[in-house]
Amino acid sequence: MKNIKLFGSVALMCAAACFSGCSDQFLQDKKSYGSFGAVTIYEDYDGALTRIDYLYNLLLPVSASGINYDTPSTGVKDIYSQSTEEYGGLSDYVDPAKIIDYTNVQDLIFRETKKNSPYGRIRDCNDVIEGITNSQSLTQEQKEELLGQAYFFRAWCYYRLVKVYGGVPIIDHVQNSIIGDGGGEDLVVPRSSTKDCIKFICDDLTTAAQYLPAVWDFPGENFGRVTSGTALALKGRVLLLWASPLFNRADDTQRWSDAYDANKAALDELDGSGKFGLAYEGNPGKNATNWAKMFVNYTGSDESGKSEAVFVTLYNKITWVDGSDLHKYNNWEHTVRPKNAMGTGQNPTSEIVDLFPMADGKKPSELGKYTYDKTCFYLNRDPRFYRTFAFPGIYWKFNGDPTSQGIEKYPYNGENYELWNYCWYKEESEQDDPSKSGFATDGFESSNGGVYINKRSDDLDVNSSPLYKFNVTAASNGAPTGFKQSGAPYMEIRYAEVLLNMAEAACGTGDAAKMNEAYDALKRIRSRVYTTEIAGEDYGLDPSIKSDRAQLFSAILYERQIELAYEGKRFDDMRRWLLWDGGQGQESLNASWKVTGFGGNTCQYLGVEPLNGTRRHSIELYVKDATADKSNGNDPIDEHRPEALNLTSVNFEANDGEPTDSKVKSLTSFYRQYLSRKDRYADGNSVDNIITFKPQYYFIGFKQNMMQNNTKIEQTIGWTDINKGGANGTFDPLAE
Repeated sequence: MKNIKLFGSVALMCAAACFSGCSDQFLQDKKSYGSFGAVTIYEDYDGALTRIDYLYNLLLPVSASGINYDTPSTGVKDIYSQSTEEYGGLSDYVDPAKIIDYTNVQDLIFRETKKNSPYGRIRDCNDVIEGITNSQSLTQEQKEELLGQAYFFRAWCYYRLVKVYGGVPIIDHVQNSIIGDGGGEDLVVPRSSTKDCIKFICDDLTTAAQYLPAVWDFPGENFGRVTSGTALALKGRVLLLWASPLFNRADDTQRWSDAYDANKAALDELDGSGKFGLAYEGNPGKNATNWAKMFVNYTGSDESGKSEAVFVTLYNKITWVDGSDLHKYNNWEHTVRPKNAMGTGQNPTSEIVDLFPMADGKKPSELGKYTYDKTCFYLNRDPRFYRTFAFPGIYWKFNGDPTSQGIEKYPYNGENYELWNYCWYKEESEQDDPSKSGFATDGFESSNGGVYINKRSDDLDVNSSPLYKFNVTAASNGAPTGFKQSGAPYMEIRYAEVLLNMAEAACGTGDAAKMNEAYDALKRIRSRVYTTEIAGEDYGLDPSIKSDRAQLFSAILYERQIELAYEGKRFDDMRRWLLWDGGQGQESLNASWKVTGFGGNTCQYLGVEPLNGTRRHSIELYVKDATADKSNGNDPIDEHRPEALNLTSVNFEANDGEPTDSKVKSLTSFYRQYLSRKDRYADGNSVDNIITFKPQYYFIGFKQNMMQNNTKIEQTIGWTDINKGGANGTFDPLAE
């Protein structure tokens, strides 16, 4: 298809779709295109384009926001991620004391304000599709370019519903809301089967891929628009979902084969574009510095020019304009930066910190070159460890100076920021008590997280031109404090995920050649960050898993935990694979739901521990041989601190427990002499606070408002149907 030049519409596109990192172009020609003259707007290319850009504005994923009808999980501490090993704090889904039913379940489909709902957004997509299709003035090339984007976003809306509910009502046209048309009967649409919904989504994405370019003309202006590769990548994700144990209890290998074909086609399209790939492949930088850089240099800035951003939301950092929505800020940087740098700070669980591989690619629990030191947990780790977690004794620099607000609370100029967040206790008896926390140093006070998440951070040592504006105080016009005014992008789908999707599907086929391809994909993921010295050892992977389907599946899912940590993907992976309980208890909901493939228990099949029945913890590093009262403000060991480490230059390798780098050796001596590690309860102190994800939560039921609005709607099995007098639901998400 020939690409269409956008003529004078770039300013409108930027304003509506949130494209561009920092351009003041956002201030020009800002209008709302939700209301329009339907008779004329689709008869002009620029007018029709404003409607497409309106869809971007409505439907692009929102980074660092709680889950909602239009916002997927993106890595923050939300109800999904708090149901996994990534964060502590019992979410409603895993709280043993919480009962979720049709009265209080999260509503991700209906909403009282119908326009601002999934089906309101689907109506917008249908309107655009019909308007462009019926236009008498647009050329066929123009129609296809525009329709490709509209079909993609309609598929995106339906995908997000189906992965939660299974089958939903399919509405593929603009309904006439006047009751006189059919007496209103045509407005009440029953649920389609999950299989039909998957086909509908895939058909939309196939059409979108046929119409969209692999790379847009004027890439600087159009970067962020969905491409043919974006559409195929989402199709691959959808079919992987359909092939996974959640929907594929009997392990039908044809589904895995279909998912493989879709993801392979996506990779071929992305590779063939010359624009997309593993960013900085072959150039990892020290301690995965360049791997970290891809989250800010998302257009591909190394010599290869390869971008990881297959489906991306762009933000800006323009000056706040009070009362307008010109500013589109990404709050992630503010979310992960610690409290004493004017951020919020997010702490991982000790479970995921201990889960990351060692520098030889082996799990800490496996026999390998290195022995895991749980106190000096930073030694000999996978390079991605250092760009996923920040720990006491490292620099985490930023462009800003909060010290004017009080040295006690904000002790560091950003260019010299050091993370020191160990604590001490008033009484020795508190040191070994997992329910107790101490007094923290450097202004942290009660914020005692021994480890912080620094994944996707715009670290000044990684990026010398930050995408945020640091504000010490709120401006009179409402500009926020801290790091909130950030233009960092958010990648909902990046190339590494597509590669891992292909690998998982390839493994599922059971075909020897494809399983070898899956294994090679894992090596490629690791080669992007590991040193070439262990390439001959397959980066720590065991070659025998190439012929063992269960072990290869397990290795792929483990790699996803590491590579995609804190990107909002873990809950979906756990749901796809029934990892809270291995699928036990599904037959109590419906006899046909019994897991008959995967050995009858997905957790046992993969060799992983179910998350149900466990407790999560947080790491607290404390002063082991001294106590102090917080009231006197004394840090017992601050005078013994060594020089902080710059992650771009130090070497964390330790032979026989002794670091080879002098600076790392000094930090390690400090840890061993002065600090101890305690794993504190992260889910509350009650002995009853164990993770309990109930079997019916794998498919969420409808809230009562959805059922009251549509009497033809069947409730999901395992959930109360108020349209049938409170009986058990009858809709089977697995029925074909």
